[in-house]
Amino acid sequence: MEPVLDFRPIPATHRQVAKELCYAMLSGGPVPAGEDRPAVATVRTAFTDYIRFLSWAAGRAQHLQVLSGADLADYQRYLIQSLPRAGARQSARAAARKFWLWRACLPSGTLRFDPAHLDGWAENAAHRRENTTARIPENVLGPLFVWSMRFIDDFSADILAADRTWHAPPPPPAEPPGYGQAPGQLQAWLEDRIAAGRPLPGWRGKPSLTAIAHAVGCSRHVLTRHRHIIDKAAAILGTSSQPVHGQPISGRLDGHPWIEAILADHTEPDSLANLARLLQDACYVVLAFLSGARDSEIKHLQRGCLSIEHDTDGTPYRWRMRSLAFKAERDPAGVPALWSIAEAAARALLILEQLQPPTSDYLFAPLPHTPGAKPDAANQVLSSQATNARLNRFTAWINDYCHRHRRTDTVPLIDGRPWHLTNRQFRRTLAWYIARRPGGVIAGALAYRHHCIQIFEGYAGTSDSGFRAEVESEQALARGEHLMTAIDAHEHTTLTGPAADEAARRLKAFAAHARFHGKVVLDEARLQRLMDRHDPAVYPGQYVTCVHDHTKALCEKARNQRSELLPDHGGCKPLACHNVALTPSQHRRLATRDQPHRPTTRHPPAPAAAAPAPAQGPPHRDHRIPETEHHQPGARMTRPADIPTEACARRVMNQHLHDCRDNGRRPSVLALATSLGLSNTTFRRHFPDLAKEISTARSSPPPHTGDKTRPSPYDVLIARNAKLRRTNRSLTENLHYAAAHIQRLAHDNARLRQALETSHNITHINQPDRNRRP
Repeated sequence: MEPVLDFRPIPATHRQVAKELCYAMLSGGPVPAGEDRPAVATVRTAFTDYIRFLSWAAGRAQHLQVLSGADLADYQRYLIQSLPRAGARQSARAAARKFWLWRACLPSGTLRFDPAHLDGWAENAAHRRENTTARIPENVLGPLFVWSMRFIDDFSADILAADRTWHAPPPPPAEPPGYGQAPGQLQAWLEDRIAAGRPLPGWRGKPSLTAIAHAVGCSRHVLTRHRHIIDKAAAILGTSSQPVHGQPISGRLDGHPWIEAILADHTEPDSLANLARLLQDACYVVLAFLSGARDSEIKHLQRGCLSIEHDTDGTPYRWRMRSLAFKAERDPAGVPALWSIAEAAARALLILEQLQPPTSDYLFAPLPHTPGAKPDAANQVLSSQATNARLNRFTAWINDYCHRHRRTDTVPLIDGRPWHLTNRQFRRTLAWYIARRPGGVIAGALAYRHHCIQIFEGYAGTSDSGFRAEVESEQALARGEHLMTAIDAHEHTTLTGPAADEAARRLKAFAAHARFHGKVVLDEARLQRLMDRHDPAVYPGQYVTCVHDHTKALCEKARNQRSELLPDHGGCKPLACHNVALTPSQHRRLATRDQPHRPTTRHPPAPAAAAPAPAQGPPHRDHRIPETEHHQPGARMTRPADIPTEACARRVMNQHLHDCRDNGRRPSVLALATSLGLSNTTFRRHFPDLAKEISTARSSPPPHTGDKTRPSPYDVLIARNAKLRRTNRSLTENLHYAAAHIQRLAHDNARLRQALETSHNITHINQPDRNRRP
């Protein structure tokens, strides 16, 4: 797909100078001093900014050399008002400056001065390493992803069936009526419709002669002579929008058909043209979020881009997506690249291949039933702007559908208005989720094809932006809830292992701080303060409980005193570390895991699957024993979980709410889904009303149990001093770490300087010591 420069949007008065600039950049002519010849893709990207500047300049003057400094200052203010992102404004200013830098190649006109010399031309903004693209809020992403999977798994069969009918030509009548027989057949057909009380097939409020002719079995032109008979019947019966086909709807939503019929009129909300576009948008949402690919990489997906690897039983265990990568590549045409994707994303690719006609290679080409679609259009795929607009229309359709059917699983408003989706946000949001997992930064850097983990940290969020503090706060809060539950159940008294006594001592002290005159911490804010002041440094996991002491820890990060003396959960050595304590359940898991697996069939044994983590446990601080690679040939894959009935799910939910009220914990959709053996997304897709009830119960304040006695000012002062000492100790360690880095940089500088002097044969002439005798 070659890039195309369309000069027609540029006003005629400035069209020639735009052609001269692009020709000078793309041809082999001279390049101005200080400039590099841009790539074809770079010129195509900046061409939009050229159109913006020249369109604005056409409203000010007929020639660029007439523009003054005041005019360009007005253009700067115009950019601030029209472009919310600072990066976009910087690109627009750089594009306008090209008409000065390349002035020697622009005989039709050029700027008289360098705009960079204007006061206020460049915005004074501190450079930020973090990606400034907003993350999609979880309460927006959850319903959006659930509805996207509904389109792929539940609604796609009906849409694809209607699409096949739309592409297939109508069959000719079996026996064309003889001369003069058409009026009689039409009258008989109308009498049957009147007797059954069925409205006539219509098209935009009028009877559809094409549909009636197909039903009667005659030509449409024959019915034009009998239009008055059809109009009389329409006055009695009325008309209904014409469906694409007469097949029943197979997709179900809460046990009922998700739609009455798929209509042929593209102006209807339930038309094939609209629903096919929504299905394509749903596939884009799933692919963008589950693969992490950029918009340009997704738009270059073609037929046959999916490859599936199977084990010896024929069970698929790995799905790969093949496309072209452009960013940071030397070839402007892109280089082949592979992405490992989830099974849901693979299903989306298969749906897209069926949705596109056989003559279309690109999966995100405009669909043929879209009004105004041209097979020979310059852009073979949707543009980024068109994709952004369609994503927001997809969200609007979801909310409109829920309003029409009185459903509650809508995409909520953020700050009183709909969240504005862009294609960049999915890659950014996925990076944030990956970075929250143990070892996620390294895994994310590999998946995102970044050259170093610092770039991926910029996607996920740096420490300066509060990302690290946000994640640590979430993890500490979840761990505090789990520890409070364990203390209430007296589980800390049954610990075994080398650190069992230390764990019991710490948790006993933690419980003493958590209770004031018999009142237990219930609200989230007080629990957060408790963890900030009296964190026992006890990390429950699936197989072991880490009672962390960095002087005894064997994990690499703790031994090297990186990551602020926190344990390295990915490098845990539970069978050798003296910081390990075991609960009875953890002891049983370890014993079960250490048992040899005896194959009972001719197939290779499947690796033992880890038991699910406790519902109240921390989602990320989990000491997991390294497992055998699950994607090797011969490994068995787990089957999809059975979906319980709504009555069963409601009983479990009521018990979960009752337990949370008794234990003073906040209910969680994730905890309820885990107790049912489902993932969070699967539970929300099948039980949206239950998820809504859990969210409402979670946001409601807990009942008051009486007056709470606040800690004394002396206790508050002691806690603050302890926090300051911890902060001071952390800053001192960071200072030592920075000093070590400076020393290493100085050593590297001296070594590189010596190598440079050696390569250039530089000889030092040392001045002789005057005090020395010859």
